Amino acid sequence: MLEHGGNLNDAVIRYGVARADWLDLSTGINPDFYPAPSLRADAWHRLPEASDDLAAAACAYYGAPQMLPVAGTQAAIQALPQLRLREHGVARVVVAAPAYAEHAHRWQQAGHAMREVGYADLPDTVDACDVMVVCNPNNPTGARVTPDVLLRWAQQLAARGGWLVVDEAFGDTTPQLSVAAHTGAQAGLIVLRSVGKFFGLAGVRLGFVAAQDTILNGLREWLGPWSVSGPAQQIGIAALRDSDWQQGTRTRLLAAGERLQRLLADYGIDSSGSAMYQWWPEPNAAAFHDCMARQSIWVRLFTRGAGGIRLGLPPDEAGWQRLQQGLQVWREQTEHTEHSA
Repeated sequence: MLEHGGNLNDAVIRYGVARADWLDLSTGINPDFYPAPSLRADAWHRLPEASDDLAAAACAYYGAPQMLPVAGTQAAIQALPQLRLREHGVARVVVAAPAYAEHAHRWQQAGHAMREVGYADLPDTVDACDVMVVCNPNNPTGARVTPDVLLRWAQQLAARGGWLVVDEAFGDTTPQLSVAAHTGAQAGLIVLRSVGKFFGLAGVRLGFVAAQDTILNGLREWLGPWSVSGPAQQIGIAALRDSDWQQGTRTRLLAAGERLQRLLADYGIDSSGSAMYQWWPEPNAAAFHDCMARQSIWVRLFTRGAGGIRLGLPPDEAGWQRLQQGLQVWREQTEHTEHSA
């Protein structure tokens, strides 16, 4: 199992601090989550029938011609490599990196010839792969690829039966980047969307896949019946239809993301990211992570490559003040180390 953000139990065990006392910034999930509605009386009793209302709400919100509800985009991330293997055999796969580690892990686990490539080098690899996976905007760095470039790559891949998988899990605050609307016309273009990030409903386990019929039907068969719970369907419909909440939340998140980037800059940290997180290649990443943890602030540590840190948004003003104090301690610790060297 790969390590991910949100693993607060590990922090509790390692540092001996009660769960309620942590400021958890280790995920990029909206801390001001959507208020789930009351569920129907039979929500936990009946098997979850496929919901046309859920698919329609998703298509209207994401702008895609057709979408398949799945139990979080993780379900699709695990299924797509298996589906490709069954229908086309072993593929040459390029995964844009650094990125959500499950993409590379699952393609490699399925036996494909997988390699990770930096965003700047992606244009040089399109002609040398059968499948390309791009997170847009990227998690954790916030790197972006414009829609016209993605669609050109999709056409190049489709010409030889290839796929372009675009993970737009963090795309709700940058709708101008989405290529979901093109999935009906463009063969081999697969777009993943998540209710967990922007809506802050990670525990609901609900996501969507936009693609042409052949791919969606293959996924539907692979995932089997009852893949999305009845409660998740009801909550998802309400969230996807609530345009007032969406508009207000998008405005707040964009402002909060700018605030987080400014706060980090005040402490000499040059970060990048999206509205819901900031990331930077920290040369002393393990030390930063430990410094924050000793102040009961849990952040996401990246150890691959040069190492890095990702911070999510504090949930309230008290959280912002705790983060600022933590950064001050880190600066003082760093200055002391430099003076002692």
